[in-house]
Amino acid sequence: MKPFLVNRRGRLVFPSNFSPELDFSVFETLEQFEAVIERDFETKAPTGSEILKRCQTRAYATGYELLRDLALNLLWVNRYSITMFAKRPTRWRDVPRARDDVFIPLMTPWEDGERKVAAVEAAYGALPPRWNAKTENGLFRALFGLFQHRRHQAADLPTIPPTVKEALRDPSRRTYHMPKHDPDFPIYAMQEVVDCSDDVPELESLLRWAMVLHNQHPWERAQSRLTPLGQLADDDFVVLYHPRSAEVMSFIERVRSGRRPAAPRRALHEPRPPVKPYPAVDVRKRFTIMPRIEALAAVNGEQVCSNDDLIRNTAFNWSPMSADEIREKTGIEARRYTERTLAEISLEAAEAALEKAGRRPEEIGAVLFCSCTSERLIPSVASWISGQLGMLQTHASCDIIAACAGLPYGLSEAVRLLQEVERPVLLVCAEKFSDKIGTVRTSRMIFGDGAAALIVGPAPAGAAPDVEVLQTYAGGPVSEVNSIIWPNPEFDNNITVFGPEVKSLAQRYLKQMIGELETLPGPDGKGRLLDAVDLIVPHQANKTMVVKMAASIGLASERLYFNIERVGNASSASIPLAIRDAVRDGVIDRPMRIFAPGFGAGAVGGYAVLRIDPAVVAIDSLPAATTAAATPPPGIRTSSEEVQKAFTW
Repeated sequence: MKPFLVNRRGRLVFPSNFSPELDFSVFETLEQFEAVIERDFETKAPTGSEILKRCQTRAYATGYELLRDLALNLLWVNRYSITMFAKRPTRWRDVPRARDDVFIPLMTPWEDGERKVAAVEAAYGALPPRWNAKTENGLFRALFGLFQHRRHQAADLPTIPPTVKEALRDPSRRTYHMPKHDPDFPIYAMQEVVDCSDDVPELESLLRWAMVLHNQHPWERAQSRLTPLGQLADDDFVVLYHPRSAEVMSFIERVRSGRRPAAPRRALHEPRPPVKPYPAVDVRKRFTIMPRIEALAAVNGEQVCSNDDLIRNTAFNWSPMSADEIREKTGIEARRYTERTLAEISLEAAEAALEKAGRRPEEIGAVLFCSCTSERLIPSVASWISGQLGMLQTHASCDIIAACAGLPYGLSEAVRLLQEVERPVLLVCAEKFSDKIGTVRTSRMIFGDGAAALIVGPAPAGAAPDVEVLQTYAGGPVSEVNSIIWPNPEFDNNITVFGPEVKSLAQRYLKQMIGELETLPGPDGKGRLLDAVDLIVPHQANKTMVVKMAASIGLASERLYFNIERVGNASSASIPLAIRDAVRDGVIDRPMRIFAPGFGAGAVGGYAVLRIDPAVVAIDSLPAATTAAATPPPGIRTSSEEVQKAFTW
């Protein structure tokens, strides 16, 4: 888990975006680790030669673009130490010679370094600031101070440096050397990095990068040299690399052993359609006990994460992107996060739904929990909720993983269970994505946290059902089945989204769903069911994408309701969250027929045609949003004070 933090200024901070903590337990080979390093550090970072060329050709429009390139280059230069090792200046006489868990970097001098340094200094001096000259000049002093005192060629650094014993086999090889070292050389505490602030989101992010890079070199850089091992005196200092954790050392030992995992060989089968289509379930015709939606309650995260907050937390592997560009690409202006656990917000939604329905826990016959982000396996979240609510026994309490189709999957199972238990079923749909995203920008732009609960009870004899039609699907090409993955070892176990494949499965399912609704009869057996729908509340996947897809199959955007711009994509909880907000916004102002399609991870899909009475929807369970504090607490310097004092050591 890589959770967000709320710093002392009241702002959201994602530490993994500037202080990488890779999960080394997922790496079996050096090639796997190096692929991650290449993707996260090398792909976005210019080399020193590329920066030189851009300076010479005047490719930089403002100083900020050059500052960003310097920071990315320095992060790449430190790619192995920042992820694997802690650097410790050590007097040469005190260096252990025989240990296999202490490493020393062997380096070659930086090619054409003086020319590159001079070009950067001259180019920055001629460039105008992008936003704030004082802040940007402070950043330049910090980053250029590291760049100009870089001594080594970074491209040929080995992933795992030699031990001291291995290095001493060739005394002519050079290492990083300082004639003296101040053990009290000042560095930034993590809390200072977290509390860093600037009015310009892009500069705040760059300030954090610079502070982390400063901490990578806690010594007087101007005195550093590359010196042959055989010429080191006893009182000289070298920089030793110590593994950051036991997991890093275990990975190094796996690499040393040369053990490689057996590659599984599985033939991929060509996807074939079912022998005959799966018809939608007409609840009136299929079941005896008609379902009544007795209550719907929803809980949002209490923290607002705006697009500006994403930019303030730009990760070292993100391409430049503005807050407006995020809105244009996704239709999202903010998403909601919670500091509480997934189980806690789920329980709160369940309690609110029971209260709205006027039901006691002992009246509930079954509890269903739909989520794709639960870390709890035993007991299931559904069983945990049952216990927390004081239910001594249910007919069934179980979890369902159907991702963004959680509501139609959950309702389908709830209606089936209703036939057996003949008493209300509690259905909870909830997600917590905010601590499972890490440095993956696509996921960070889209996903949010939230929970919703419905009480589905038996309707009075002779009454029409509130759940009229149900349909679920699963399957497709392997590329679509694997279009959203969590945990994903290739992305440090973060949730990852492969956009083209998601778009493909969404188009396929939406077209199939609309085709079915065009052929299904209306509620009175007349006309088309699609024409009888008052409002479409789709899974809140990506507003820009869904609106375009809907238009391509003839659905006007006016028929669709979205709340994604305020809350993000909460997967299984997104449709009931949107229904609650549609009632609150007055869009559902009377009993209305809703078409609720969902589609997503695992190539699952489904829809429900529901009758929603606003009277059963609890609209007072929305917590007050927490945003950035207007005034920092006492003792916290303002941005301008911080910039003036930063990077002057």
